[in-house]
Amino acid sequence: MSDGSVGGRLILVATPIGNLGDLSQRAVEVLAAADLIACEDTRRTGRLLQHAGITGASLVRVDQHTEDRASGRIVDRLAGGGTVAVVTDAGTPGISDPGERLVRRVLGEGFEVSVVPGPSAPVAALVVSGLPTDRWCMEGFLPRKGAARTDRLAELAVEERTMVFFESPNRLAVTLADMVGAFGAGRQVAVARELTKLHEEVWRGTLADAVSWVQDPPRGEVVVVVGGASPAAGAGDDRIRALVADARSAGSSTRDAADEAARRLGVSRRRAYRLALEAHAPENGAQR
Repeated sequence: MSDGSVGGRLILVATPIGNLGDLSQRAVEVLAAADLIACEDTRRTGRLLQHAGITGASLVRVDQHTEDRASGRIVDRLAGGGTVAVVTDAGTPGISDPGERLVRRVLGEGFEVSVVPGPSAPVAALVVSGLPTDRWCMEGFLPRKGAARTDRLAELAVEERTMVFFESPNRLAVTLADMVGAFGAGRQVAVARELTKLHEEVWRGTLADAVSWVQDPPRGEVVVVVGGASPAAGAGDDRIRALVADARSAGSSTRDAADEAARRLGVSRRRAYRLALEAHAPENGAQR
């Protein structure tokens, strides 16, 4: 393991999310000087390097399937004093893209990690959404289906910060409909697609209107920005009863369902249990 005083350096390099003009001069200089470029797709990165006038670069593929395996080669190059640049297909490495596990491995080995900041789809969508930007959270892709998806949406229903999601065009309509069910039809949302490109579009309105708006799958990358819940939005009796019902249908006892609802919504266990008992009075004796 390096003590940090010798050896190479890993540099995370942000690349354009659409418009190649957003590639910074510093990014070009770092990529040109790197001994090795770790990239998500060698063909796509090759075209970016060609645009930047960089030739003869050594590339290694680092995607979600190869990140752990490739990290060994990268650590070896760093140990030899080399500089390794990391890029993904678009945006800043490590944000819902490969890079996170690699950074942890490199730091664990004692090497330096730095960044060339630049384009980021979540930040770009957030700042043009018109929704609050003082407190926000990056949620990335929701689970595709099943209890994991239902539970995640239920947890986020009471999130007071603005939330940023990634979604594929083909699943956008389903996701917006699921958000209506979890967050309410009137929650504000902005759907951004093709950011920085010729056909950039940002649609703004309520979740209910968004469902009506998405008739056909849009083209291009999609970022969904959803306004946070009002401070009291998650504490209503109906919301507590709904979470209890969900937990009961998944097999939880009345007490366990009430505890889960209290934890998620930040209400007292006593209140949640009282409402659970009212809703399931005939079953109390067996479920308590």
